[in-house]
Amino acid sequence: MEWIILVIVGLAASSLGSLIGLGGGIIVVPALLYMGTLSVFGDISPQVAVGTSLFTMIFTGLSSTLAYMKHKTVDYKSGFIFLIGSGPGSILGAWVTEKLDLHSFSLYFGIFIIVVSFVLLIKDKLKPLPYQKDRGVVRSFTDNEGKTYEYGFNPALAVLVSFIVGFLSGIFGVGGGSLMVPTMILVFFFPPHVATATSMFMILPTSILSSITHISLGNVDWLLTLALVPGAYIGAKIGVYLNTKLKSKTIVLILRTILVIVGVRMIIEGIYG
Repeated sequence: MEWIILVIVGLAASSLGSLIGLGGGIIVVPALLYMGTLSVFGDISPQVAVGTSLFTMIFTGLSSTLAYMKHKTVDYKSGFIFLIGSGPGSILGAWVTEKLDLHSFSLYFGIFIIVVSFVLLIKDKLKPLPYQKDRGVVRSFTDNEGKTYEYGFNPALAVLVSFIVGFLSGIFGVGGGSLMVPTMILVFFFPPHVATATSMFMILPTSILSSITHISLGNVDWLLTLALVPGAYIGAKIGVYLNTKLKSKTIVLILRTILVIVGVRMIIEGIYG
């Protein structure tokens, strides 16, 4: 029965994760920590939850990236620039995870995703940061309705921001999408569909780097991973399909709602658990 639960968790987390660019870790980590309180699963530490989640996200990232490539919504050039920062950041974050206990982890994790949801709440009231076309990266994207979006960023700023995002993803095991997608939308004004697809493209190498660190630290539970991976791979394709059918505002609304629910629950556990 516990194996069926894990497959469902992987399927649900990956579907939602690839739909909104989170990678699924923001659901897998709290789910594993909760399962660790049940006798049938045994004790699951924050470090193991994070390591197992990141390893599982390798397959979520692979599956969703292959699917998004068919829809031509991945911005490869921007993704590679962001990876220059997020790669080293994710490795550093994976080492920092070792210093956190369960209650501290839950509290910080909850605050982290509540902040992300708040940023998305006020995003429509914010104006894009100015960028100079002759000094930065300028990109454009035309959606299925024929509307063209132009967005851009300073490469140095992109690397710095992605390093911070990678660092946080390595600590919390969320794959970086929970911060990278809002950052792309808010700071660099990527169209949501492009931000989601590019984030999933970035999650693949970032998760591999973080996982190598966590494996060396003994933070990956291979039995849990074996149950989570099949659901994660299939769920990613489901999420990509839904992403192409939903409007951008709907994707942001789903993202914000999920983050608030999970964030509040984690903060309560961190304080009173």
